[in-house]
Amino acid sequence: MRSFINRVLQRLLSSEENISEITFVLPSKRAGAFLINELSRLSEKNIFAPKIYSIEQFTEEISGLKTVDNTISIFEFFEVYQRCTPKEEQEDFDTFMNWAQTLIHDFNEVDRYLIDHRAFFNYLSEIQDQKHWFLQEEKTDLIKNYLKFWHKLPEFYEKLSDKFRSKKQGYQGLIYRKASEKIAEYAAGHSQKHVFIGFNALNAAEEKIFQYMLENTTAEVFWDMDEIFLQDREHGASLFIREYLEKWPYYQNHSIPLTTEEYAGEKNIEIAGIPKNIGQAKYLGEILATMDQSELEKTAVVLGEEDLLLPVLNSLPPHISALNITMGFPLKNAPITSFFEKLFHIHLNKEKEYYYKDVISIINHPAIAPILNPHAAKATAKISKENIVYLKPEKLISFFPEDLKNLITYCFKDWQDAPKLALQNLQDIISEIKAHLKSTENNLGLEFLYQFHVLFNKLENLNELYPHIKTIKSLHSFFREMMSTQSLDFQGRPFNGLQLMGMLESRALDFENVIITSVNEGVLPSGKSSNSFIPYDLKKAYNLPTYREKDAVYTYHFYRLLQRAKKVTLLYNTESSGLNAGEKSRFLTQLEIEKQPKHQIIKKSIAPKVSANPKQLQEIQKTPQIMEKIRSLAASGFSPSALTTYIRNPLDFYHQYVLGIREQEEVEETVAYNTLGTVVHDTLQNFYEPYENQLISEEIIETFIKRVDSEIKLQFEKSYTRSPMNRGQNLLIFEVTKRYLLNFLKYEQKRLKRGDEIQILQIENNLKAPLEIPGLNFPIFIRGKVDRVEKTNGITRIIDYKTGKVEQNKIEIFDWEAIATDYDKYSKSFQVLTYATMINITKRLEQPVEAGIISFKNLKGGFLKFCKKETPNQRSAKKYKINNDILESFKIELNKLIVEICNPEVPFTEKEIKKSYGSF
Repeated sequence: MRSFINRVLQRLLSSEENISEITFVLPSKRAGAFLINELSRLSEKNIFAPKIYSIEQFTEEISGLKTVDNTISIFEFFEVYQRCTPKEEQEDFDTFMNWAQTLIHDFNEVDRYLIDHRAFFNYLSEIQDQKHWFLQEEKTDLIKNYLKFWHKLPEFYEKLSDKFRSKKQGYQGLIYRKASEKIAEYAAGHSQKHVFIGFNALNAAEEKIFQYMLENTTAEVFWDMDEIFLQDREHGASLFIREYLEKWPYYQNHSIPLTTEEYAGEKNIEIAGIPKNIGQAKYLGEILATMDQSELEKTAVVLGEEDLLLPVLNSLPPHISALNITMGFPLKNAPITSFFEKLFHIHLNKEKEYYYKDVISIINHPAIAPILNPHAAKATAKISKENIVYLKPEKLISFFPEDLKNLITYCFKDWQDAPKLALQNLQDIISEIKAHLKSTENNLGLEFLYQFHVLFNKLENLNELYPHIKTIKSLHSFFREMMSTQSLDFQGRPFNGLQLMGMLESRALDFENVIITSVNEGVLPSGKSSNSFIPYDLKKAYNLPTYREKDAVYTYHFYRLLQRAKKVTLLYNTESSGLNAGEKSRFLTQLEIEKQPKHQIIKKSIAPKVSANPKQLQEIQKTPQIMEKIRSLAASGFSPSALTTYIRNPLDFYHQYVLGIREQEEVEETVAYNTLGTVVHDTLQNFYEPYENQLISEEIIETFIKRVDSEIKLQFEKSYTRSPMNRGQNLLIFEVTKRYLLNFLKYEQKRLKRGDEIQILQIENNLKAPLEIPGLNFPIFIRGKVDRVEKTNGITRIIDYKTGKVEQNKIEIFDWEAIATDYDKYSKSFQVLTYATMINITKRLEQPVEAGIISFKNLKGGFLKFCKKETPNQRSAKKYKINNDILESFKIELNKLIVEICNPEVPFTEKEIKKSYGSF
């Protein structure tokens, strides 16, 4: 394959021109490097290297202006804005930044396309006037200020241009305009031949420069365009070049040099749809793994999205020994970037206390966690244990030893909304991290850290020169702006091995094998997104580029890459939802419709291979060590909750009670259901405990009602947090708890009013009862806390409180054998019968006895009594009284269950369970 640059150089060499005297202008510096490399191969004798410019460098040379970056442009513009705007009408820097960047972009376009700025901006202001306010006869101050802004645009533009010109600086558009104005002066002073190679979409300033050089000097322009596209007047790839050939006066008398007919040649084109970006990266790695070194030398991987760079690098096969990456690694994607973003986040809010999740995300961030551990882990555990939702900096700093206090102070001490102090703290943090990375020889981490050190240094210098950054918000905005344009450059061999690049880096370059990723709508082409104040109609009227022209730029680059390639692989994301999703690019459909006879197109749909692994239920055999733990549990007492956990899933019992593994303690931002249950239980205990063995009266209940508010506050402080419960979801939960208790106390009042006699026998009584089970030669106990035992009208009642909703049918039983096996149906019955059994063993129950549940979400149901049904039919007779027969029948099933738990031959076997939500 002969590349385009190769053909141009051969033509020039064959014309016996002195190459060393030619000035070459190319779209990019990379294309210039390839030209020098190609020239060194083609030249048969030693020659001096010619002058080679990128188009940006060439316009700087002509104009005499140096390019300033976008950040400096905004600072300079703010000074212009302040001079042009009365003090009482001036906006602060933060507000100014919201629109200044867009306006500078529009100034850039106006300059690049050589538009009469005053007529253009006057037209724009008239449009705004007509568009928004023409129906109103009298304008408000808001409308007047709005229109004044649009009328000031010509003044803003002129003052900013003059300011830059006086400093011999400029943004890109201004440099292009100045270069177009000085092209005659430049041409007069530079008689050598100029050769322009590989251009496509030119702005008006570039067109003026090119045409002047063609018509008035010995310049040549070499367009890279295939005859197929030139002949097709509707094809976007030829939109610009066809227009130049038809409209430029020079081409009325001169033919276009070096037209090509290579696109129609033999090509193997593979179009592969793959779910997600990571899928594309993995498939790309598989393709490259099949190539030998000679093939890799002729291959270019073009990334449609720069975010794919890291996944692709991680997916490269190990046999790739030479790799050249030209696009740079975006600094915004560096792992440490999120750390600095988190720091800005907590200081932007300017709160005196920090939200615990923000604190934990910082102290556990990979950037500093290796320095802080194990103290960061201990601090996290302390925050969870003490349920601290908001932390003061002083308290947080106290969690760490003296040698780490500096780093924590730099991170969390109040930045006082002072950018200078913030930047100093950030540099101090970098110094602390640098010392650690040096000790661990983490070179890549050090390189990323150095880039941020340079970035913060630049921000410090800018703030010294332009003291407009007065808030952390402004500093953060500039931090993000500068970070978005910075990248970490890779070192490689420019002309050897696999080439990895972005679409723009591929300009004027050719490869035999081309792999392009992310060929999706919104990426290739980029779509209709526009950051501009200029409406579409005005752009059309002044020949400014719209989305149609931008699509044509992408079309040209896409087809030019395919033009000389022999093997092409096009990958696109098939995901239709979520991040980075999108539909297949129109380019792929166009390729299929316009298929050339010698093109072989293969379409693939690559799906990840996921093997179905049927869930294997676990079995844990009971070792002597496990049996020792079970005997210890038996001696301390099996609780009803432990036994029902075993019924629900023996594996959960093994994890929680044998191994002692509990759910990780987490901070409760809002009150959890179990905490709400604890508050209700403890409040009722405090109310009723002083009246044990006494009769309850309506007056006593009335005193309880008056104490509800204060008692709930006390219990929430004890069980949850000392933070106020007067906002957000916690306020709602506080009111729900209050409503539960008031409704229950009113329910008690109703019982007393209808003549019930209530005597409290026990409140929240801890019981432990021995069991004698044949065959087990070690002590067995059951234990638990009974919420309430009362005597009502001569009947003893064993009561369990539930803050969740329980229906009567959940406390009824027909089949005794199922009570120790069916958790969903009979867990509530199992609990209350266990309490009844414990009481009966420790102190013989005085008949008659009832046991059951009071559900705070079902108080209309009253006391839900356990009952034994004679038949499964709901309408059959029910026995509500707990007698010795019932207790003996239950005890048989209870003993069976405990024997199974204690049997070394019966393993803990996992059950398939449905997720359910219990009540407390």
